[in-house]
Amino acid sequence: MTPYTFGPTVSVVGAEASDNFEAPGPGFWQLDRSHFPGGTTPIMRWLVPEAVQSAYRKQWPLLGVPAETLSLRFVNGFTYTRMRPLIRPDKPSAKPPPTLLLKVASRLHPEFRRRTRAARRNLEHSPAAAVVAEWHAETRPRLVEQNLAFGAVELAVLDDADLAEHLEALLNHIRWTFEEHFRLHGYDLGPIGQLLVAGNRWGIPGGDLLGALVGASPSTSAPVDTLRRIRDRLADAGITPVSLAEVTATSPDIAAELDTYLRHRGPVLFAGYDLDSPTLGETPEVVLATILSGADERAHDAGRLEATVADLRGRVPDDGRDRFDDLLARAREAMDLRDDNGPITAEWPAGLLRLGMLEAGRRLTASGRLHEAAHVFELGRDELPSIVATGAGPTADDLALRAAERDHQKTLDPPQTLGDAEATAPLDALPAPLAETVTIILACLTELGMVEDSDGVERQPLEGCGIGNEPFEGVARVAESADEAFDRLQPGEVLVTRTTTPAYNMVLTLVGGLVTAEGGPMSHAAVLSRELGIPAVVGAAGAMEAIADGDRVEVDPAKGVVRVIA
Repeated sequence: MTPYTFGPTVSVVGAEASDNFEAPGPGFWQLDRSHFPGGTTPIMRWLVPEAVQSAYRKQWPLLGVPAETLSLRFVNGFTYTRMRPLIRPDKPSAKPPPTLLLKVASRLHPEFRRRTRAARRNLEHSPAAAVVAEWHAETRPRLVEQNLAFGAVELAVLDDADLAEHLEALLNHIRWTFEEHFRLHGYDLGPIGQLLVAGNRWGIPGGDLLGALVGASPSTSAPVDTLRRIRDRLADAGITPVSLAEVTATSPDIAAELDTYLRHRGPVLFAGYDLDSPTLGETPEVVLATILSGADERAHDAGRLEATVADLRGRVPDDGRDRFDDLLARAREAMDLRDDNGPITAEWPAGLLRLGMLEAGRRLTASGRLHEAAHVFELGRDELPSIVATGAGPTADDLALRAAERDHQKTLDPPQTLGDAEATAPLDALPAPLAETVTIILACLTELGMVEDSDGVERQPLEGCGIGNEPFEGVARVAESADEAFDRLQPGEVLVTRTTTPAYNMVLTLVGGLVTAEGGPMSHAAVLSRELGIPAVVGAAGAMEAIADGDRVEVDPAKGVVRVIA
């Protein structure tokens, strides 16, 4: 049987491949810079492919997804992904068999039949609500308890053997939490995708529907609310602190609230997903700035949300309004899980591992085992605990060479695709439950900005998806990473970046406007902008090239455009 995949045809665009960018396996691979922009650390190069492929290989049969798993590989430190077909995944073909043959095969092949039954069950009785309830009642509390326990360990008092044991335990912990992270995405995206697909059939654009999910993410707004309470108490006391020590000294209540905040948020990676990104606790100036300069108003109010929902409901045919109400309620529950998931399952455990590695780096540098403490991030999964416990592992010179190579990788311009195009089969070749499942997945990927919208409308440079209603004018701060941006970002300026991560809710209250070059109406940047009331244009093509650091720009979310004024 000829292998094939289902979905939209993706055009081959982007920079020409350099000599050392080669496909990591058979088939068609696409670049994904949304999480790892290049020069990824060895531990993440081990961790992420393992977790992604394992999670989806286990979950997709249960959800009725007609693919084996999502393959993920790093090429020169850049992420490339490929959907693995159910049939002969390692022998792809550029030409699909006739549609009639595909229809017969997808109805007779045993695995397709199993997937069809699973898809039908999930469409009729979605398991998402039970997973969301389990997250709040069991999974989340357990993860928070485990993360807090790791964070309570006093690293400096551990001997080398105990530190190695601590790092080994963290590596095992993060391997599980990352797989859990990707497993949960099967249940947070499903209900949102069902709302988007139904809305499309009612003639309602996805961006309009997503506006009805504002306020559905308490996990996004909770850190902001905590810092706002601290700021209000400082104002009542007439104090304008210049350090976190002065914040703590203001009153026992403020000290207790800040301590709780930092125990939960301090170890979290806030500027990216990789281990060489800083945690919030390492940047007290960012914490202080978000306390003193954060936004004073919520992005939404009950009246505006009620009006938005009423308008959308009025655009739904009479016989579909009960279904709209049910889908919207489920999507709002799922949106909170989606935003709560990342910081707790990914950025917090990764931040804890980073802190343990920093302690190891200090010791190994002091003993002459490393040339620089930061070179600890060049160690692999098995090398890290071994070198801490016994000193055995790569030489200091070897690790310095690895660091130089990773730095070089970050300067490369990777091609958008690798390998040969694979056949794309029409959805009408699939049984109806499988076709509907694929349609839901594609709706989510489109709104995330991960596949091109097929509406045929070509966007102009600096045109994207607008979030908000009122235009904002300010000075642009252009940065490839959040830690680079926040070194120079002043309150009220416009952050221009390639993409954002869920952890940005801790610092985005500083900005007056946001522009991202990548993403769509459901991307993290869009969600955070809605929740925090930030005027934004996401997915503005060419933003990183057309806007220079220090330019004065206007962010016009109503029209979905960014203008360079001066």
